[in-house]
Amino acid sequence: MIDAINDFEFAGSDKLLAHARPAASRLAHLKQAAKSARMPVIYVNDNFGRWQSTFHDQIERCSSTNCPGHPVASLLRPDNDDYFVLKPMHSGFYSTSLDVLLRFLKVRTLILTGFAGDICVLYTANDAYMRGYELIVVHDCIASESLAGNRDAIKHMESRLKARSIASRTLAGYLREA
Repeated sequence: MIDAINDFEFAGSDKLLAHARPAASRLAHLKQAAKSARMPVIYVNDNFGRWQSTFHDQIERCSSTNCPGHPVASLLRPDNDDYFVLKPMHSGFYSTSLDVLLRFLKVRTLILTGFAGDICVLYTANDAYMRGYELIVVHDCIASESLAGNRDAIKHMESRLKARSIASRTLAGYLREA
């Protein structure tokens, strides 16, 4: 879950938030299906330049009612058994322990969701592909500032990064059957 805990306090965030709200609702359902299938849930989240904050600080700040990201962060609040990685830039792999965590968990396929699809999700997918991970993009659980930008990012992940694209409802059904 890339940048799921987000303050949405940046230029253009109102456009992203409009698309992120419905995606977050679907993502909350998908997360429950993944947990039921005993799959690890990993939050890969920007630190928003707050270098002295923890992930729990980010959750509290983004979930507060005066934060624009409150509706999304409150819906996607992590559980105690979820994993988290704070990232300083767009890719979840750049200067983080994500690759070490994934190898520890013996993960070979990543199911990518989150915000913004045409920036952080795309760059994380690119770095994952270069590290040999198989990719699944849940196209209705990824949002960008524009529908066209989101669609182009997903098409790029499919064509260049060999990602499989699937709807959250379909994937949740597979996970429940597993």
